[in-house]
Amino acid sequence: MTHNKTIINIGRQFGSGGKLIARAIGTKLGIETYDNELISKAAEESGFSKDLFLKSDENRSLFSISSFFASGKYGITENYVGDNELFRIQSEVIRDLAGKTSAVFVGRCSDYILRDMNCLDVFITAPMEERIKRVAERSGLPESDIESLIRKKDRTRETYYNYFTFGNWGVASNYDICIDSSILGIEKTADFIIDFGIRSGLVRK
Repeated sequence: MTHNKTIINIGRQFGSGGKLIARAIGTKLGIETYDNELISKAAEESGFSKDLFLKSDENRSLFSISSFFASGKYGITENYVGDNELFRIQSEVIRDLAGKTSAVFVGRCSDYILRDMNCLDVFITAPMEERIKRVAERSGLPESDIESLIRKKDRTRETYYNYFTFGNWGVASNYDICIDSSILGIEKTADFIIDFGIRSGLVRK
């Protein structure tokens, strides 16, 4: 937190309800929650198509920019744009937003990007059976296919986070609080995180 701002960074296992909890926190505190919105803002700032950021979202890759580049303030002349450049652009967007206003950031290494600020860093987890159930409800996929999808998504997020932060995704020592969302549910988990943040002085309500 800088002066009177509240900055909360939410890391999450796939299917743990982390995005829903982040949005509940934002609603309860009356502040913006940034998830896919960051992709749109990064695209707007850089002049790249939103599709480019969507394809690389929390995923390491290399793209030809010939069909994605429009115009923007970043003078990139290479034929390809890779992870590092996209991460730099998105990091600038996150830092710019955090410097101006209170916000909840979902994923995208925001805890690392804002490590020099007073933020509340949270990691949301849940048992595999609960995550399978949640993903099944929203996707309509058979449960027999979902566990492998969850493990793949978690590996992708872990690889992305560890590569850019030189840290360890989901390791408790990286966060102020790690919480199992299946114990309290979405709304009460959001309330618990807010209460923890207020008591720790990192959240203003």
